[in-house]
Amino acid sequence: MKRWLVCLAVWFAHSANAADTQWIEESNRHAQAMLEVSARYAPEFATPVGVESFDDDIIDLKPRVSERMQADFSAAAQALESKKAKTPDPRIAQDLDILVVAARNRITSEQVSRRYLLPFFDLAQTVFMGFQNLIDERVPAKRQRAALIRLKRYIGAEKGYEPVTQLARARYEEAAGDSRLLGPWNVEVQQILDNQRRYLDGVEALLKESDLGGWEADMQTLRTQFDAYDEWVRKAVLPRARTTSQAPAEVYADNLRQFGVDMSPQELIDRASASYVQTRAELAFIAKQIAVQRGYKQTDYRFVLRELKKQRIDQDQLLPFYERRLADLEAIIRRERIVTLPTRKAVIRLATEAESAASPSPHIDPPRLVGNTGEPAEFVLPIRNPNAAPGTEMDDFTYDAIAWTLTAHEARPGHELQFASMLERGVSTARVVFALNSANVEGWALYAEAQMKEHLPLEGQLGVLQMRLMREARAFLDPMVNLGQIQPAEAQRILMDQVLLSEPMAKQEIDRYTFDAPGQATAYFYGYSKLNALRTRTEIALSGNFDQLAFHDFVIAQGVLPLHLLERAVSEDFIPAQRKRSSAATAPR
Repeated sequence: MKRWLVCLAVWFAHSANAADTQWIEESNRHAQAMLEVSARYAPEFATPVGVESFDDDIIDLKPRVSERMQADFSAAAQALESKKAKTPDPRIAQDLDILVVAARNRITSEQVSRRYLLPFFDLAQTVFMGFQNLIDERVPAKRQRAALIRLKRYIGAEKGYEPVTQLARARYEEAAGDSRLLGPWNVEVQQILDNQRRYLDGVEALLKESDLGGWEADMQTLRTQFDAYDEWVRKAVLPRARTTSQAPAEVYADNLRQFGVDMSPQELIDRASASYVQTRAELAFIAKQIAVQRGYKQTDYRFVLRELKKQRIDQDQLLPFYERRLADLEAIIRRERIVTLPTRKAVIRLATEAESAASPSPHIDPPRLVGNTGEPAEFVLPIRNPNAAPGTEMDDFTYDAIAWTLTAHEARPGHELQFASMLERGVSTARVVFALNSANVEGWALYAEAQMKEHLPLEGQLGVLQMRLMREARAFLDPMVNLGQIQPAEAQRILMDQVLLSEPMAKQEIDRYTFDAPGQATAYFYGYSKLNALRTRTEIALSGNFDQLAFHDFVIAQGVLPLHLLERAVSEDFIPAQRKRSSAATAPR
């Protein structure tokens, strides 16, 4: 279940010229059925996409939900396949393929999950997201009123609805009789219990800050129901929880496929380990130069990073500081002709306590991608990890050197630029919601960091290399943990001792590998490697006529297609067009 919620929250898109929108409109009509099926089962994550008709509904945990879901996706896939046979436009046909693949993959993932795992997930987090995605300044006020109905449905106060806590318990208990099914990792269960109050406090804070009224009694009922749910989890789920983070190999393989990683775990380990050593050597080289410039007595990269971390930015100055870094990066992007900047302004904000519990690392909060009228993506910066050990400090994002690369990754030319560019050009719903390719989106952001590196001061270059080292460590530690080749505690020690992550940051990394999104962390290195390889092949094909601005604009203009489709687009469209343009420019007049 949790993997499906993650999938719905992932965002993808394809762009097109504004004048050429007829095929997009037709494609969007085909996608409507899939939107409705997806929203029917997890409407909390349909709201931020832009599907308005499910704003007041809640996650479906009624009996036979898995069987009903699979049947609905199967029917949608069959209907879409029949439409593809009648479609002459190759762009619409490709969108139909994306929709069909998404439906089939959803069925496969559901089957794999039900074959091995008990249906337990972070229910309080899902409820919090149901309100956070709706009570948002980017959502019109009239839509936000649906939060009051959603709250009543969570507590079972409307006809046809039972308390969501009772439904979640019933689905678990009906599967718990099968001794072959694995429970969640006990560390995950305990963290879910520890965060439950944070999420409910987050819901109440959102309601208090809104202009909505009359929710107080229902909110108290929700708290009471979750208190009873908490007690049940401690008595029924925690004793059944497994003592190892390792899940069955088929589950992990399905995770990798969901995130667009088409590489075996062992190959990931081998390639990322080799790159890790090279990046560490480059990191040491830059660190030594900084140490000499600053007169440090030690030149080891770990010592230098620790010294740089001491140059803390006060919390009340974090946003202005990151906004200045964003302006600096935009100036470099224009001067060096790296990629065309969007016209809309990038947004940066600090995370709330509940947001930090749900996602303790910097991230993008996407705008609605269906029917967007100018709402921006938001670069969200957490300043602590509530899930970390008490008294530990997350100092990974509050110093000067790291702000360069973090802003490049999350804002420009990274994630936020992807959003803004595709929204300004126009997108088809199939590629907005259903392409599902973390390898592309995270690969681009890591690639974007690399494009900025040579134009940064030495301290900024050090930050780029530290974050690249972290992504390479992810790409071998994530599969090693999931294959049982290393224990989570040892992986966390490596991240703290060798990558120089704080304990809270290393903790969120291990949570990511083990239960938040196993496999997703490999997508950064995998996608980055594929984009580098694609660029190299393109440079060779175009000989001396390669134009990085044109190449990057073309890649962004494809949205975040699966990488094999992006490679095809570059080969079949970009390279021939560039050759033709070059020939025309050199032809005698």
